[in-house]
Amino acid sequence: MRTATLILVFLLPVLVFGQKKSKNRKTDEVQVAAINDIEYYNVRTINTSALDFSPVFYQNGIVYVSSRLKSGPVDRKIGETFFELFYSELGPKDVPAKPVNFSVELNSRLHEGPVCFNREGNRIFFTRNNLRDGITRADAKGRVGLKIYEAVRGEYDWENLTELPFNSDDFSCMHPSLSPDGTRIFFASDKPGGYGGFDLYVVERKGNTWSGMINLGPEVNTPGNEVFPFTHETGALFFASDGHKGLGGMDVFSIDLSTRTWGAVTNLGEPFNSRGDDFGFILNPDGNAGFFSSDRAGGVGKDDIYGFRAPHGIRGLARPQETPLLATVYDGVNNRRMPRATLRVFERGSDGLIANTALYNVELAPIPGSAHELTLRLVRKRDEELGPPTATTNRDGEAQLLLPPGKDYILVAHAAGYASQEILLLAKSPGQLKPVDIILEPESCITLSGNILSRDYNTRVPGALLRIVQERSGREEYIRAAIDGKFDYCFDPESDYTIYFEKDGYASERYQITAAQIRAGEQSALNVKLAAGSEASIREPLREGTVILLQNLYYDFNKSAVRTGEARDLDALLRLLELFPSMQIELASHTDSRGASDYNLQLSVKRADSAKDFLVQRGVDPSRIRTVGYGETRLKNGCKDGVACSEAEHQQNRRTEVRVIRMDERSSPLGSGN
Repeated sequence: MRTATLILVFLLPVLVFGQKKSKNRKTDEVQVAAINDIEYYNVRTINTSALDFSPVFYQNGIVYVSSRLKSGPVDRKIGETFFELFYSELGPKDVPAKPVNFSVELNSRLHEGPVCFNREGNRIFFTRNNLRDGITRADAKGRVGLKIYEAVRGEYDWENLTELPFNSDDFSCMHPSLSPDGTRIFFASDKPGGYGGFDLYVVERKGNTWSGMINLGPEVNTPGNEVFPFTHETGALFFASDGHKGLGGMDVFSIDLSTRTWGAVTNLGEPFNSRGDDFGFILNPDGNAGFFSSDRAGGVGKDDIYGFRAPHGIRGLARPQETPLLATVYDGVNNRRMPRATLRVFERGSDGLIANTALYNVELAPIPGSAHELTLRLVRKRDEELGPPTATTNRDGEAQLLLPPGKDYILVAHAAGYASQEILLLAKSPGQLKPVDIILEPESCITLSGNILSRDYNTRVPGALLRIVQERSGREEYIRAAIDGKFDYCFDPESDYTIYFEKDGYASERYQITAAQIRAGEQSALNVKLAAGSEASIREPLREGTVILLQNLYYDFNKSAVRTGEARDLDALLRLLELFPSMQIELASHTDSRGASDYNLQLSVKRADSAKDFLVQRGVDPSRIRTVGYGETRLKNGCKDGVACSEAEHQQNRRTEVRVIRMDERSSPLGSGN
């Protein structure tokens, strides 16, 4: 027998599960199948023998509902522990990683979920058993129904839990889905007077509250049950139904609500639908990947989450409507429009940088006042290294850009001989973007690149210090080469320079470059080779015992998961480990002083393990990483128990440090024949 999906939302009095399903877990590798040009796979990294269902996108991962906990109160109607919310970061190829508890505040002693979020991720709407002051409330027939609640993201967790005004003690409201623009909530309800058991309804935001419930009508609702709605950027509504004609059980359907005249209800077909129950469908803004839930045969548990990739889109779904933007580039000196200026558009990360870390060079720089600690720093690559331009301005200096919805962007404008400009485009908000005028100023210097290699072994020399002296003025400037030995500097084309290259374990080198060479762009002249003092300098590009402080890796208070979108330093560390395959490290995690010391020790271990999981998911051999947690025993400042400190000061103590414990980059001398 199939699992009755409505019973998954704990509303029906009897549950009959199907035969125990296959639990072959010989491998966690993603086993991909394909139907109708759509690849799909069971997400074995998060599925259990229990119920795992109804994922939603949140930051760079998914939040989903599960009865995976083995201890705790059991709902006797379904024979499962009460549903809790879990979070899983999306790793390479968007495969979810090992899950962690999503929220302490939201998880109660009864059922929670499904949920949805606004675009900014700071407001949540969720389903919960009818609770008031921690006490369940039943209707006239003694049944405890469901209601939709709202909460906002606080400093430590979700707070200000509020029941939405359209709820009732006499019927259930569940499965909220917020429209992309935040103005409407779609949900399921068994309110009397509908077309079937559960119908889909919508409410609209009216100032600071919500309108009354509006039934979506017979085009959507049937004498059966319509549940688990999901609204997409295109205006399409996806939902599960056992009333429309399907393949068996609950099937996933869609309908276009983007215009006054709605389209027809469409069955998504295989692989989304099967003979079992299929529901909880979500789709990314680009319309080419997502997740759904199913109790189909061959899964891990009673209900599983499946991922899919749809490179050619979904049946009957139009592409998301892109936001047009007119950009005009001007010469800042002559106040004239500039033809042939290049424009590159990149998705913006939550930290304000370009989301793709690969577009930055990674530098290792000493921490001021510390003799043995380094920090990772990201420096954006030259414009020419950022890939092909998104657009080029015409002879009127204009270019038309089309931006996919639901994201913020960074626009990089560049022209030969001019300093590039970065423009922030806030495209998440609904509505048209205003035209952008960009003024480029002539660059008074010429950027040349170089590489630093070992003289006898031709290997990269990371992190060398360059002291650059301008002969005309005597002005000195210090820069540092990236981890792969590369460096850039903008030279005055009217001056000669002397450059001093310094690196521990190597003989210093002096190099002179003339104004004529600079104007000629002789980049090859900047390739420098340093003589290693010993073979040990080659084997240990970073000396054993070196400590790298991950200053841009953040954890929320009382949480073990890396704060989503804040893993820049782990991305940079990954590149360092890829560059030096012999490098073995210790990941040491620390907490602030708040909370019990024993608990903080356990939390720090979990945080170190979370950082390791991030790297292992991306291909690093786990044997190269050792983890340790120090709890609150090694505070960086005086924020111990009883001392009043700001959140920023506590944040300094919630840190992860990397110590190089082994390095042996074996290289043969040039000409040795080995």
